[in-house]
Amino acid sequence: MERQVAERTGSDGTRRPSQRTGAESLAELIRESAGTVALTGAGISVPSGIPDFRTPGEGIWADVDPFEVASIDAFRHDTKRFWDFYRPRFSMLGDKRPNAAHEALARLEDAGRLDVVITQNIDRLHRAAGTRDLIEVHGSIATASCVTCGRTYELEEVDALFDGRGIAVCDVCPGLVKPDVVLFGEMLPVEAIERARALASAADLMICVGSSLEVFPAAGLPELTLAHGGRVVLVTKGPTPYDRDAALKLDGDVADELPAVLAALGI
Repeated sequence: MERQVAERTGSDGTRRPSQRTGAESLAELIRESAGTVALTGAGISVPSGIPDFRTPGEGIWADVDPFEVASIDAFRHDTKRFWDFYRPRFSMLGDKRPNAAHEALARLEDAGRLDVVITQNIDRLHRAAGTRDLIEVHGSIATASCVTCGRTYELEEVDALFDGRGIAVCDVCPGLVKPDVVLFGEMLPVEAIERARALASAADLMICVGSSLEVFPAAGLPELTLAHGGRVVLVTKGPTPYDRDAALKLDGDVADELPAVLAALGI
């Protein structure tokens, strides 16, 4: 782990080592990088009021088996149960707003300090914050599509499609409507994950924000950056498989840490 130490000038004009904050250390790594990417997970959206997946008693999967309610098999074989789980959660997500961490990444992009955001999240908050180059490797709740005819609906239109059984049905054909997110048992979008891998492999710096880095294939992206000789920085609470390999780890609230990095950069 990189030591967070800087030199400062004392009152007598001598240079003295002093403790450097994590935000200042990350700002310096960003300045040195010729190509920086961010990888975000559920933890970046927790300050927006969206629970993560695994926190005991609080996470989305705390009381249910995701393979029983949120898999492609569940959608196909027990569509009502699938929508009974997803419908209230989509309604909840639709009202959430970006927090300071989402906004900080958008400002880094605007300042030319961040090339792209790769996210595992489906909540639309990066786009709402203003991020332009966004790779959503798990899809997005922004739309849903008919599995038969392909008709696409905006999130706000889906609620009107539910029939008396509580199942969303296409208004063009009798097909079932499925959210455009990657369910358990589905493959990730090939174009999205291949572009994410290419960018990770070429990055000088990858900033991982709010991710436990346990869900593959996205969890393998930092390894590609390290293999290329790049650096990985972790901005997340709790342990990750990359703690020993990271150049730096910040474990405070992401909505505090990233704005502090902007301040250190003068953005």
